[in-house]
Amino acid sequence: MIFIGERISGSQPQVYQLLLEKNKEEIQKLARKQAEAGAAYIDLSVGTAWLRPAETMVWLVKTVQEAVNTPLALESRRIDVIEAGIQVCKNPVLINSTTGEKNKLASFMDLAVKHQSSIIALTMDEQGIPPHAVGRVAIAKRIMEFADGYGLPRDRLFIDPVLLPLKFSQSQGPVVLEAIREIAGERVPPHIIVGLSNSSQGAKGRRLINRTFLTMAMACGLDAVIGDVLDADLMEAATMAEVVLERHPHADRILRRIKK
Repeated sequence: MIFIGERISGSQPQVYQLLLEKNKEEIQKLARKQAEAGAAYIDLSVGTAWLRPAETMVWLVKTVQEAVNTPLALESRRIDVIEAGIQVCKNPVLINSTTGEKNKLASFMDLAVKHQSSIIALTMDEQGIPPHAVGRVAIAKRIMEFADGYGLPRDRLFIDPVLLPLKFSQSQGPVVLEAIREIAGERVPPHIIVGLSNSSQGAKGRRLINRTFLTMAMACGLDAVIGDVLDADLMEAATMAEVVLERHPHADRILRRIKK
């Protein structure tokens, strides 16, 4: 399971304040904790409330890289902000994210190929987010074909079927799970990813909702997630789901430890 740590986001008031103060110590502490918890990537987002967001992203990338060697996922709606961050990254980057909108997809795919980056693509286009799995899978297939045309390998493509808050749209749970199953059934599937915290937005019992949805989605073929790697119960649930699905390389050792 590929975990992308979500904790360093300028959209969160606490992190926004750290960025405003250029508080390297606390930012680096968040990065270290996520790396130690098992994050394969650390997501960095400066948010939108900046006059010069590209400069802020460069500072953030350099700050985090002083503390950890974990690869970074760079998140922004603006391609110039992501490219500024890529140029100072030491490791291959995960671009977060593009959509299936033709012009945007072309620009972001160019960037991914140019810098040999991986990329997250959301199953939404000029008409928005399809309400059903069929529409999302159709966009996913167009994105895969587009990536093939650019020579981007499937193992560097992460398709996001767009998980919406279940509190406000309970029907979206089955829709996303079905989309995951269909995409995972491709002859050469891409990675499949969701922003897990979206599932519980606005609800009580968020941690329970998150880990329940995660294990169900993993059974359908999900292999990557943007989430809170500091949630020990979530990480434990993911590990056990991998054991049950025979995906964990140390399954026997884990089961023996539980028996004791």
